[in-house]
Amino acid sequence: MHRFRGDPRTSEWLERTAVKVARSVLRGRGGGDSSLLPDYLISQAKTGLSSLALKRALGVSYPTAWRMHHKLMQAMAEREKLYTLVGQVQIDDAYLGGELTGGKAGRGSENKVPFVAAVSLDDRGHPLHIKLTVVPGFTRKAIADWAQTRLGPGCSVLSDGLACFTGVTEAGCRHQVSVAAGRKPRELPDFLWINTILGNLKTSLSGAYHAFDFVKYAPRYLAAFAYRFNRRFRLKSLPMRLLAAALGTGPRPEPMLRLAEQSC
Repeated sequence: MHRFRGDPRTSEWLERTAVKVARSVLRGRGGGDSSLLPDYLISQAKTGLSSLALKRALGVSYPTAWRMHHKLMQAMAEREKLYTLVGQVQIDDAYLGGELTGGKAGRGSENKVPFVAAVSLDDRGHPLHIKLTVVPGFTRKAIADWAQTRLGPGCSVLSDGLACFTGVTEAGCRHQVSVAAGRKPRELPDFLWINTILGNLKTSLSGAYHAFDFVKYAPRYLAAFAYRFNRRFRLKSLPMRLLAAALGTGPRPEPMLRLAEQSC
């Protein structure tokens, strides 16, 4: 299950409002049906959509496409914060970004952003929902803070034994360990789905984006991937749901969009 941490009546109201707005736009009162095209393109892009691709599709300037893209991704990110994972959960540590020329190598690189990847499973062991969350680092405190807002109480969490993951117990979760011991992902059936999610994420980001500022915008890009994944079985209604999320988010001016986001 995917637990909602807000007021469901608010969600229902936004859905109804989104339908009214969309119908108004489609009747020509909001500038023509092209007004909803960014919403449709971004919500339906399985592997993500870059601002440059959006610029070409809409025939607008790059700065305009960038603002549209990031405002919608911000709406996705804020919507994702309303939900927590429950039940069986697999988690893993991961990094976004690569080494800079002349910079530090490995995990100490200034261009690498640490994030927690988590996936909840159903009774048959199939994936339900995911969380991809930037963290300050892989410390017990950082994971404890992450678990307090991203996991529901009583979760059964499986990790690879990284010491910091014991922090999930501070959120009332059970912690189980399956030590990887240097084995390759294909040799770890216990982590099949979390490794699959991370592989799909890498394919999506490398296929859609030439480059972006990992340090500033990683939370937004990760949340956009998670938003689409968590609604993958509702593609038909996804554009309308994203419109509802955007309405609920409210104005997000460009200076706010360009600020570096804070990790948990």
